[in-house]
Amino acid sequence: MENVKIVFFDIDGTLIDMERKEITSKTIEALTMLRQNGIRICIASGRSPMQVPEFRNVDFDAYLTYNGSYCYDKHGVIFSNPLDREDVRRIIANASAMNRPLSLATKNRLASNGADKDLIDYYAFAKISVDVVPDFYEVAENDEVFQIMVGSRKEEYASLMDGVRYAKIATWWDRAVDIIPSSGGKGIAIEKILRYYHLEKDEAMAFGDGNNDIEMLKAVGKGIAMGNASEELKEAASDVCLSVKNDGICHYLKDCGII
Repeated sequence: MENVKIVFFDIDGTLIDMERKEITSKTIEALTMLRQNGIRICIASGRSPMQVPEFRNVDFDAYLTYNGSYCYDKHGVIFSNPLDREDVRRIIANASAMNRPLSLATKNRLASNGADKDLIDYYAFAKISVDVVPDFYEVAENDEVFQIMVGSRKEEYASLMDGVRYAKIATWWDRAVDIIPSSGGKGIAIEKILRYYHLEKDEAMAFGDGNNDIEMLKAVGKGIAMGNASEELKEAASDVCLSVKNDGICHYLKDCGII
């Protein structure tokens, strides 16, 4: 891909090793060299804007947060796609019937109505704590909700989404889910970003590791699965690089002559 002009990166399991919970110096080097070569770099994550980490001496061009439901750059919002209000009510009711607390993700808050071990451990990936708030239901009724996070296993998905019309599950971990608009996802968001920068699909590359990255890898000219990625993602990918702990991104970009 000699014509690559933009690269999208998932965070957890892609830029950051899930075990060490840190980015390696080689990955920082790769990001820096991409920018030096005039190639745009973008975050594409299920995390909220408040949870996106700052990497030393690395400035990203754009951020696709909440699995692409809220996208922005230094100039402002590029794409905003909140959940349907009635679906938010339905998901809260379904989760309550299952005794599952959940978190509502707005533009600048993560508001929870409780916490269980799955939700607590899910938050721990981003090194933050669940914030149980007294105005949870006011947030649900009055604020734009871009994503809902809830501890859930695969066998619970049907009950959790019962009666929900315009939302879908995005998942990269087997103990919790992100619920996003069915009209959204990382793939749709990447299409918006490419249009924003006047770029074509074959000028874009992406790296990911989870099943919520499948649409992302299909939305670019070359989608790369990390060596530690799920088998489903590897099947959907154009190629597979080394794992995050083995500096897969850096090695792959160098082998391709992109950096």
